Amino acid sequence: MLSVQFINRRIAFWGLKLRNFDFSKENDSELLATYSELMEELRQRNIIRTSNNPVADYAEKVAVERLSLKQVGKEEKGFDAVDAQGYRYQIKGRRITKHNSSRQLSVIRNLNERLFDYLIAVIFGEFFEVKEIWKIPYEFVKKHGRLSEHQNGHIFYAKPEILTLGKGVKRIE
Repeated sequence: MLSVQFINRRIAFWGLKLRNFDFSKENDSELLATYSELMEELRQRNIIRTSNNPVADYAEKVAVERLSLKQVGKEEKGFDAVDAQGYRYQIKGRRITKHNSSRQLSVIRNLNERLFDYLIAVIFGEFFEVKEIWKIPYEFVKKHGRLSEHQNGHIFYAKPEILTLGKGVKRIE
């Protein structure tokens, strides 16, 4: 269990003013309500764009800011941002935790349609600190992605031991 001091530091990081909040004293519905309020605050601050799991939205925000990309609307199919040269970027995030160290990114749909030029993989630590950012050419993703009929798309693992061998693959951070 995390210490109250640690939680307060994390909460202070987001600019919230909860002090000595003991989550263990809250019932399930109160915890979920707190989560909902936190998600809404993150949305208001444009840290996330949806009410879904914040990993994907935050990965987009990080990639757009750190790579000077322009975010496109959610109506665009198969890519999330473009650069000044017009290259299209699909952005995926993965949060590594003590309970799950998998580097599997979320499913990539319609890979054969070549809807993006580069995949950006943002790897977070348990507390959403950026650990790695990779710029991966479409061709590499196509070669190493595995079709999953069950998920109706391709699965791609952002493993450094594979990425470092890739032609055109670049670790940004």
